[in-house]
Amino acid sequence: MSPRTILRSLIAATSAVAVLGLSACGAITPANGGGSSDDSFKLASYIQQRIDDGKPMRIKLSYHDPSLAFATPISAGMKQAGKELGAETALIGPTGGDAAKQVSEIQTLIQQKAVDGLAVSSASSDALKPVIAQAYDAGIPIISFNTDNPDSKQMGFVGQDLKSSGEAQAKELLKGLDGAKQGKVVVFSVDTGAGWSHDRFSGFKEGLAGSGLQIVGPVNVGNEPSAAYNTVESTMSGQSGVVAVAGLDCCSTTAAAKWVSRSGDKKAIAVGGFDLLPQTADYLRSGVIDFTISQNPSQQGYQAVKVLYDFLTKGTEITGVNTGAQFVTRDNLDEATVEK
Repeated sequence: MSPRTILRSLIAATSAVAVLGLSACGAITPANGGGSSDDSFKLASYIQQRIDDGKPMRIKLSYHDPSLAFATPISAGMKQAGKELGAETALIGPTGGDAAKQVSEIQTLIQQKAVDGLAVSSASSDALKPVIAQAYDAGIPIISFNTDNPDSKQMGFVGQDLKSSGEAQAKELLKGLDGAKQGKVVVFSVDTGAGWSHDRFSGFKEGLAGSGLQIVGPVNVGNEPSAAYNTVESTMSGQSGVVAVAGLDCCSTTAAAKWVSRSGDKKAIAVGGFDLLPQTADYLRSGVIDFTISQNPSQQGYQAVKVLYDFLTKGTEITGVNTGAQFVTRDNLDEATVEK
C-alpha cells in the first residue's frame, strides 16, 4: 500500500475533522476597573475624546502583503466585525511585503492621529517592533494578528499557534507514512526569513524529530506563482527518495501540489499543507494533497477588530485569541470554508 493510500485511510478512520488541541479561543476577560492590565499604557486623549463623543471607532489592520490570497478572508472577517460593531475598518499594507513601506504607513497613521485601534501582521517581527512601540507610547491600542511579535509592546495576539501547527503538520504526515524510517521530506515556504515561517518550521522539525526521515529545506519559493512553481520544480529535480512534501503556507502548498500533480508521483508522495485556497481545495478533491490545515483567517480579521473595539468601548482587557487550526481532507472538504 502506498504512503498516500495509508494516509487517506488513517484520516478517514480517525475523524472527518481533526481539530488540534490549540483550537479553543483564548478568553477575553474584563479587567478590574476596565482597561489593560498593563498600567504603563495610557489611552491617547484624542481617542478618549472620540469615545466620549460617541464617534465610531477607527480600527485598521495592517497586513504585510494585502495582495496575497490569504488577505481576502481576513478582510471579509474584518468587514463583518465592523458592520456588526459599528466600527470603521480598513485593511492596509504594502503590496509585495515591503516592511519599510509598512512601517512608514503605520507611522503616518500615528502622526496624523488617524486611527483609534491598530492590529499589525508583519513579515519580519524585528522590523515592526519599533513602530509597535511608537503606537503604544502614543496611546494607541495595538495588537498583532496572523503573525506574532512576542518581544514587542503589543498588547495581545490574535491568530494561530504557529509552532504547534507546524508540529501537528509533521505528525500527521508521519501517520500517513506508516512508520517509515527512511526518505526525504521536502519543505517549502513563500518566505523562509519571516518570523511566522521560522516558528512553523521549528514546530515541524520537532514533529519529525527521531523519525529517521531527512528534512530538506525549508526552500524559499517567493510569492509569485510561476516563480514559486519553477523553484519547486528545480528543487525536486535534484532530489531522490522523497516520500513527503510540506508547504508551510497557502502558496508554497499550491506550488508544491502543482509539481506533484505533474510529476506522476502523486500516489507515492504524501502532501500536507496550510490554508484552503480554491486551488488547494481542487488538489484535495483530486487526491494530490492529503490534508491541509486551515488557520481560520476570517476569524483572525473578525477577532482582531472585536478585541480592539471591546477594549476601547467596554474597557475589556486585551488577551490573546487563538483562532485555532483544523485539518481539512477530501472527506470533510464540503464542510470547510474555502478561503476565496
